[in-house]
Amino acid sequence: MQPLHKLLFAILAVSFVTFVALFGRLPALRKTPIGWLQRALCLHAPNRLRKIDSKITGGRVTLKSQRLGQYLFYESNPVVVILFLILVTGSAGLFLWNAYALLSTSLLLPLVLLLPAPYIFTYLCVTHTSHFLPLPAYPPQPEHYPYDHILFRPNTTCRTCDILKPARSKHCSLCHRCVDKCDHHCPWVNNCLGRGNYRWFLALLLSLPILEFYGAYLAWTIIRPYISVLPENPFFSWAHFTDLGDAFVRAINVGGLSIAGVSLLAITTAPLPLALLAYHCYLIWAGMTTNESQKWADWRDDMADGLVFVGSKAVLRQHFATQGGQRELAQMLGLDGETGSIDWPIESDMVCVRTNDGQPPRGQEGMWRRVWRLEEVENLYDLGGWGNLVEVMMGR
Repeated sequence: MQPLHKLLFAILAVSFVTFVALFGRLPALRKTPIGWLQRALCLHAPNRLRKIDSKITGGRVTLKSQRLGQYLFYESNPVVVILFLILVTGSAGLFLWNAYALLSTSLLLPLVLLLPAPYIFTYLCVTHTSHFLPLPAYPPQPEHYPYDHILFRPNTTCRTCDILKPARSKHCSLCHRCVDKCDHHCPWVNNCLGRGNYRWFLALLLSLPILEFYGAYLAWTIIRPYISVLPENPFFSWAHFTDLGDAFVRAINVGGLSIAGVSLLAITTAPLPLALLAYHCYLIWAGMTTNESQKWADWRDDMADGLVFVGSKAVLRQHFATQGGQRELAQMLGLDGETGSIDWPIESDMVCVRTNDGQPPRGQEGMWRRVWRLEEVENLYDLGGWGNLVEVMMGR
């Protein structure tokens, strides 16, 4: 039983560390204990180890670690995808090899759909390329979304790709391309998630925990006959919990590593993709991507400092047309001749600007109003919870 105790502890520890590393950077958790742990784990601890290594080996271990980290996390590579597929395949194969003969056909039948699903959705995420924006030698950039003049402004050029960036796009330094409606680059699928394949990523996040929970249920059906407790002991008594622990030990001994161990791995890791799915459901409800949520977080901080002002595009365009001499500011705000019009359900006349001194642009003081909260600003891309979900499911 001792090895299984250690296995369970290791699984829980790895799951917790993974959760902190993945979710601690999110704007919503940045100022919570999870965010503090993430900085301690990913920033302060490496800095302390770097100082120790500098004294002992002259920094050689740090240099090799940085090269490995650069390859794994800052270069496009299939290592994480391969490890993920090996883990899923190995766990499922080990479980079915030992549990197949112990399960009825009716219990095995759902696996025909559940088991291939993560592989299919991973493949669709990995192989998708239509969200990469064309390079200068190819046709003009697609324009699927209007510029909101807050997060995205027209006439913004990507210095790497040398193209005008459409609204909601972002350059990915790992893929070396600009991505349409970029959410984030995911090492899990070795690809950027954006317009077209974001829905398959959500399907992957949903299919994986369903498979894990069902696998844990199958293991439960096998070991359940060996779990029995004395009914005469009160539920909240020490004798009841001791009896329950003994029954659990017997069940683990019956299932072994291939059944009980795999089910423990499944039940303790399933909350990770579920938590990530819940976060992305929130993003869909709010009408924004991961990239945009980070931009909104920066605007929120500047609003709290009193550095953000909101104005009317129509009023400012008329002002620039009649006054002249402020072409640079008009270009910076994207109000010097926005090209084309996008068929979008929502229109907004709002434009935002942030200043360094907390004062509105000079000579236009009466045209700007200071805002202190995000609630005072319109999100042009929020079509409502259901509308946002339809857009995502349609690959838009």
